[in-house]
Amino acid sequence: MEPVSRWLVLVLKLPAQPSRHRVGVWRELRGMGALSLGQGIWAVPDVPVFADGVARAIALTEQADGQVVTLNATGRGPKDAVRLKEMFGAARSADWAEFLADCGKFEAEIAKEIRVAKFTLAELEEEEQSLERLRRWHRDLTARDVFGSPEAAEAGRRLKQCVSACEGYAERVFAALHQAPETEQ
Repeated sequence: MEPVSRWLVLVLKLPAQPSRHRVGVWRELRGMGALSLGQGIWAVPDVPVFADGVARAIALTEQADGQVVTLNATGRGPKDAVRLKEMFGAARSADWAEFLADCGKFEAEIAKEIRVAKFTLAELEEEEQSLERLRRWHRDLTARDVFGSPEAAEAGRRLKQCVSACEGYAERVFAALHQAPETEQ
């Protein structure tokens, strides 16, 4: 990917009460992958994928009667630029690690349902919803991983494994539902 040398830095000041405003802004910033540089100071690469999230964080801050200053930054020198990129990359690596852990939980859940022969449409629907959540999460992480974390390729492979596991489970569910009931003799 093209190296990002420009960053947006948001300096936010929100009223202490009610806390729901601070929590709402924090969730928006974390959800878009912003990097916390300190209390009320956040940074994102200055690329279009972050524009909507930044706009929402600013709007939430202003709706809460808070103050926000948005700065363009590059760092004072190459070391600063490298450090920001490293910090952002470490945050994305942590996101991917969490995603990979959830893929493992999903696969373990499918394996458990097969082991206990829980082949119901309700369970299949629940697993498909979990898989869709993983797909959305993967899309979101991929969009904000502007530097291309090394974990991204493994995450793509693991998501394909989850899809395959869910498809295999679906086949078992449909096979179980279409078996002829045993007749008593």
